[in-house]
Amino acid sequence: MKPLLKILLVLALLSAYDTNASSYPARFSSKFGNGVANAVTGIAEVPKTIIITKRRQGWAYAATAGFFTGMVYMVARTLNGAYDMATFLIPTKPIVTPDYIWQDFDKETSFRPKWELR
Repeated sequence: MKPLLKILLVLALLSAYDTNASSYPARFSSKFGNGVANAVTGIAEVPKTIIITKRRQGWAYAATAGFFTGMVYMVARTLNGAYDMATFLIPTKPIVTPDYIWQDFDKETSFRPKWELR
């Protein structure tokens, strides 16, 4: 299982999200890469949310509400990544913002209200 995860992560990093992708293959390959990256790195939502919550509310709040919020965001990002991999032939914009966990790490995760085509 480990080699498969490594291959998927490399594919995700190679097909970075390109907002200016004009051709259909470029758009659906970037959606697939985004889906792989989000499915694999969704676990990072927990520490990210704890860090952001700690800066705003303090340690006590971050250890409780920040942890559970991070768990919800982790599940949402991972499932959204799996959904993007399953529907990569329909080039839509990612629902999760920021698109990748490592983009704008200090920004709290949010979700677009609707699906939009790229």
